[in-house]
Amino acid sequence: MPTDLAAKFRPVFERIAEGAVDREQQRRLPHEEVGWLRASGFGALRVPQHLGGAGAGLDELFGLLVELGEADSNLPQALRPHVLFVEEQLRQPPSTARDEWLRLVAGGVLVGNAISERGSHEVGRLNTRLSEQDGRLVLNGTKYYSTGSLFADWLTVRAERAPGELVVARVPAEAAGIVQHDDWDGFGQRTTASGTVEFTDVEVDPAHVVPWDPGPGPHTALAQLVLLASLVGVARAAARDATRFVQQRNRSYSHASAPLPKDDPLVQQVVGKVHSAAFAAQATLEAAVASVGRAQDDVITAENDVAKAQVAIADTVLRAAAELFEVGGASVVSESRRLDRHWRNARTLTAHNPLIYKSRSVGDHAINGALPVFGWTTAAPA
Repeated sequence: MPTDLAAKFRPVFERIAEGAVDREQQRRLPHEEVGWLRASGFGALRVPQHLGGAGAGLDELFGLLVELGEADSNLPQALRPHVLFVEEQLRQPPSTARDEWLRLVAGGVLVGNAISERGSHEVGRLNTRLSEQDGRLVLNGTKYYSTGSLFADWLTVRAERAPGELVVARVPAEAAGIVQHDDWDGFGQRTTASGTVEFTDVEVDPAHVVPWDPGPGPHTALAQLVLLASLVGVARAAARDATRFVQQRNRSYSHASAPLPKDDPLVQQVVGKVHSAAFAAQATLEAAVASVGRAQDDVITAENDVAKAQVAIADTVLRAAAELFEVGGASVVSESRRLDRHWRNARTLTAHNPLIYKSRSVGDHAINGALPVFGWTTAAPA
């Protein structure tokens, strides 16, 4: 990690970490904290320097996302749509339109999304429609799990323009006809602003509509890597908190292996396992990021490597977040510490892009050479 980038953002991460437990207890959305990240230029990490950004590499981006995830695992996930939008622009050939978007990002603009639906529709179809009315393009529909949308200036919305023709429309988050709700009710990642967005005759600039491309590419892998960065952040936070708990604890048991927990070899072993899990998870993530960095040469291998990383990291982090509680007695489960948030956040993150399908995909590829699914949708039988 370049020293100048680390020096710029670590003080912001420290401020964010200070309020993490309070935000969890109060379920307070981190609007102020996102503002700090915006002001520091975090959203423009990957924007080229000549367009006003930091020009960071992919490895630098994910290294900082992990550190942000250690401060608060909600924030990398909340910024995931923005990260993906910037990466999408960077993959486009240079153009006036592309460069204008990147300049907006460099100026502090954040991009959210509105992709998922819960209603009944066929696979490959959507209930949200982009249609022409009185010579205007308008959006109508309802989206759920719209992570980060309440922090965003623009929303990317997946919609159906004609039967089976899916497009992505970009609209200002404050446009007339948009209503956002903070109604995410998951037991983890509670402050990601993953709520509902309603669109009623929202006017769309035709220049801000692009086809949705489900073909081979790094987009799905990058989306998963952001979640994995949050997971690695959870592991690092669990290791940090286990260490602090033991260092500050004076009470022990009559049958313990040492008078103080910090000198007890069994407690040391638990802390060592949690730290080792965090190390292994981060090393796995870094290998997957490197594979995606080479994706232009082999997108199949990159997608498959990220799926392997997802399966391995999920198992490692969930065990570490649970094992954390072996370092102490009843006081370790105090609500004032909220150490349970690490397991709940990890479990919520691992429910995205379900592991059962990722591990099956890895196995099918290993046995039969089957291709991974690069662009997929959810559906319910109509």
